[in-house]
Amino acid sequence: MGFFKNLFTWWEGASTGTALYSWRNGSKVGTDAAGNAYFESTKDDRRWVIYQGSNDVSRVPPEWYAWLTRQIDAVPDEALPPAPPFLRAPAPNLTGTALAYRPPGALERGGHRAAATGDYQAWTPD
Repeated sequence: MGFFKNLFTWWEGASTGTALYSWRNGSKVGTDAAGNAYFESTKDDRRWVIYQGSNDVSRVPPEWYAWLTRQIDAVPDEALPPAPPFLRAPAPNLTGTALAYRPPGALERGGHRAAATGDYQAWTPD
């Protein structure tokens, strides 16, 4: 089942066709800390990523996203200065997961908001 699932699905990682295309028509440029592999075409100007795990563009670090979208030409390790120490690591998009932000009163948190405090006066026409 694993081979056939990989042959026909794309949402849980690179399909067999993508891996074969990358091997035949591209050259591996590098990898990031998450294990994503980045490729560049040997025939034209195409660039692409093969994700380690699920396909989610928010898992691409900003420096590699700049390379993919041609904001920089060289590989990020060569083109960019080292990151300053105050920068935090990028976080993935949590929308649609159990870890997504849900404000008070959201249905997932019971649907009950705190009672109004009466800190305003409603406008009434004269």
